Amino acid sequence: MNKNFINKKTSINVSGNLLDLSLPRVMGILNITNDSFYDGGKYNTDEKISQRAEQILSEGAAIIDVGAYSSRPGAINISEEEELSKLKNALSIIRKKFPEAIISVDTFRSSIAEYVVKEFDVSIINDISAGELDDKMFDVVAKLNVAYILMHMQGTPKNMQSNPQYDDLIKDIIKYFSAKIDKLNLLGVKDVIIDPGFGFGKTLDNNYELMQKLDAFKILQLPILVGISRKSMIYKYLDTKPAEALTGTIVLNTIALLNDANILRVHDVKEAVETIKIVEKIQVKV
Repeated sequence: MNKNFINKKTSINVSGNLLDLSLPRVMGILNITNDSFYDGGKYNTDEKISQRAEQILSEGAAIIDVGAYSSRPGAINISEEEELSKLKNALSIIRKKFPEAIISVDTFRSSIAEYVVKEFDVSIINDISAGELDDKMFDVVAKLNVAYILMHMQGTPKNMQSNPQYDDLIKDIIKYFSAKIDKLNLLGVKDVIIDPGFGFGKTLDNNYELMQKLDAFKILQLPILVGISRKSMIYKYLDTKPAEALTGTIVLNTIALLNDANILRVHDVKEAVETIKIVEKIQVKV
């Protein structure tokens, strides 16, 4: 596909400022969960949260994505109160030390989205359920006028990997996104990022087909986020572990960039930033 054929949106409004996505950006993951598949329980003190935020920014990420609810397959549900309590603590630490940082919060709960935007100037809501798990989310995002990451997931974190089925993987997901985007547009939500949802209600083969055909999503004319960092599509295929999945992550991030990804959501920020630099160098016309 000719990369110039479709005029895709390449900037988003973050707290009144435009974030340019014509050059791909890195979103660094800060999980404050107890049971995430790779780093659950790792950032369980104020000092470790502060150090992780500093690492993410110093290594070149444009966005810190903070999550307090584990969305790994079979994840245990935690209460809204527990999720909010964890987020309040982490966001207080980050805002105090890095007042200008662009922060995204990974939540599907509209009440939490509203609180963190109002109290901590969170710029982006990253919703794995695309409003499916909270029917108030679209209205709240519209009212808050924040950027919104719209992710595709078949099922819920608890059952999404039971037996995912598609008639036509790419067409089904594009149709899903199109309907959601129409609803958001009607509500006046202007800054939407799409995330195809690698590992969320997809088989291993589904995930690789999704990566192979990622540029098909340019038809939606919106920025594309890819989150494959150390996921099972890498370590299960290679028969290793998440801790050994950095090489596979770099390879897939490279392919994603060549297929027009705008944001890489990663655990390993330095490596992702370097990947972007090299891919951009190759794509520059001499």
